[in-house]
Amino acid sequence: MNPIIAILKEHNVSDVQIKEVFQALTENPLMAMATVQQLGIAPEKLQALMMMVMQNPGLIKEAVDELGLDFAKVEAAKESLNK
Repeated sequence: MNPIIAILKEHNVSDVQIKEVFQALTENPLMAMATVQQLGIAPEKLQALMMMVMQNPGLIKEAVDELGLDFAKVEAAKESLNK
């Protein structure tokens, strides 16, 4: 299991909520951050999760693939943010 998904499950985030987070990420990364903040994860735990992602961005692709979402949409959303 992807470590991001595993950490979210450890914090009692449901499969539906996990999919919503990654779906939001594929559509609008800024919205994904708001969705993550609504999950009720303690700030220090959330910060540790974000550090893990920053150190290994490939984990996002792995999680998106594991959830059956389209990673190309993540890349497109990232490009639109960089403009």
